Amino acid sequence: MSTQESECASERTFQHQVALSPLPVPSLEGSLDKYLDAVRPFASEEDYQATVDIVRKFKDGVGQELHQKLLQRAKTKRNWLEEWWLDAAYLEVRIPSQLNVNFGGPAPYLEHCWPPTEGTQLQRTSVSMWHTLQYWDLIRTERLAPQKAGNIAVDMDQYRMMFCTCKVPGVNKDTLFNYFKTESEGPCPSHVVVICRGRIFTFDTLCDGQILTPPELLRQLNYVKECCEGEPEGDGVAALTSEERTRWAKAREHLISIDPANKMILETIQSSLFVVSLDDAKPYSTAENYTNMTLEALTGDPTNRWGDKSYTSISFSDGTFGSNCDHAPYDGMVLVSMCFYVDQQLKATQGKWTGPDTVRPTPLPEELLFTVDNKVKSDISHAKRHYLETTQNLQVVCKAFTSFGKAAVKQRKLHPDAFVQLAMQFAYYRMHGRPGSCYETATTRRFYHGRTETMRPCTQEAVHWCQAMLDPTCSIDARRRALLLAFNKHNTLMAEAQNGKGFDRHLFGLYMIAKEEGRPTPDLFMDPVYAESGGGGNFVLSSSLAGYTTVLGAVAPMVHHGYGVFYSIRDDRIVVCITAWKSDPQTDAESLFQNLCSSLHDILQLATTSQL
Repeated sequence: MSTQESECASERTFQHQVALSPLPVPSLEGSLDKYLDAVRPFASEEDYQATVDIVRKFKDGVGQELHQKLLQRAKTKRNWLEEWWLDAAYLEVRIPSQLNVNFGGPAPYLEHCWPPTEGTQLQRTSVSMWHTLQYWDLIRTERLAPQKAGNIAVDMDQYRMMFCTCKVPGVNKDTLFNYFKTESEGPCPSHVVVICRGRIFTFDTLCDGQILTPPELLRQLNYVKECCEGEPEGDGVAALTSEERTRWAKAREHLISIDPANKMILETIQSSLFVVSLDDAKPYSTAENYTNMTLEALTGDPTNRWGDKSYTSISFSDGTFGSNCDHAPYDGMVLVSMCFYVDQQLKATQGKWTGPDTVRPTPLPEELLFTVDNKVKSDISHAKRHYLETTQNLQVVCKAFTSFGKAAVKQRKLHPDAFVQLAMQFAYYRMHGRPGSCYETATTRRFYHGRTETMRPCTQEAVHWCQAMLDPTCSIDARRRALLLAFNKHNTLMAEAQNGKGFDRHLFGLYMIAKEEGRPTPDLFMDPVYAESGGGGNFVLSSSLAGYTTVLGAVAPMVHHGYGVFYSIRDDRIVVCITAWKSDPQTDAESLFQNLCSSLHDILQLATTSQL
């Protein structure tokens, strides 16, 4: 799917929304058959037969009732999953979301026009901000080309959530606030928030209806930096957004109770286009090793991030950049599209501004000063301490595998994504001696308000191929046949998931019907094999293809004994970001990366020697 300015003035960003198909409900029998196939690698023969019995009883009994009720729900909603998923996956989650749920990553600009360079931070920030504001303007004026899968238009609703969006904590459940409007819908907030050394500033990015130029943005950024240079750090209220959600909600209620002006400040931050973090860190990185930048983007100074904003652009003091984003409003590929747009614009202009240097008179940035008392200071101190403890536990490896990339894989008529996923399965199997339950993101954006479906790459076919590779008596031909079966199965499952024929979201829907009706949880979800195979958010490998561009991303593991794996596949390399928790003695992100590299070589060698 490509993103660019619409060449055809008649094709507007959101024009196809009305014609998108509703999200379908798969057949109950089909979903249960796929579920049984998916759990097979994780169950002994005895346990598997018990699961087969549980599934049969579910299908003939309560499952049929729940399925009929789900079909009824689907008749009244164009997307029967949307509200449930937003609540269960994001808004009702109580663990701190900044580290556990948010995604982030390094910007690839250092590979061309902006290598790490001291003294360039503000000037580069002004230029990258300007390109980001141009992207906002493309969406606001609906000139961003609608994306398509082949010639089929896909849902663009998530692009409304990139700017002017913020999650607000609640004691039991958070709320998503979106202030964005297209030009035809009415006025849209146009201010940004800049955070520097725990202090928060804001300014409008428009002057007489026109976006400020980089020299004008630079003036504002210089003012913020000068205010903070040589001065004590601010109160760091932003650190509260890194807290456990209920604790943050209560701290926020207290903040508002001590001064009504605090509520105004919170609303200014919430409605802002995005947050710019002027960071003091210098996470030196290269095109081959992005680890330092990725670690800093995911675990950097909590007083310099508003963790609930849909987009925080992090500007490091060595002239490199990263991002950190709340996951509730949109999925990673939306950010990838914008970041790749900015990357391409910077590349085309060599990172320079060649327009006028005139600086129009505009109001200077305003500092947003919270009224704080001892309780707020204590809450901030607790948040910082807890965040530091947790972030020190996160291991991050983000490196490039440079031996080959998409070109070599395609030359052998293999799908690059399946290639990496099978290599990941083999790497995990070699390291841990067992199959690794795996989640891979499948997009369902060809349906109205579609987001994601789970694709499970740890198939029986993948496991059989891993075993064949480790069996010294197995011939190359037998390994080749096993590999082809694993590739075909992966490609089939991915296509089904993208076409609304996956099973995980369907099972989740049935679970939600039972929950809303106050019924006991069906046995299918209580079966140990359900969780062991990854069900209920228990996948040991949480993975996502970040696309075929220069843009990278990273996310924390889904479970304590697991890994988070994002990867970008380019023509000549595969860049992989792996995370793990240091406190788990069995996981190690560096070892998984090295094993993954070996596995990539193994598959290519097998594909070459057996002439696939």
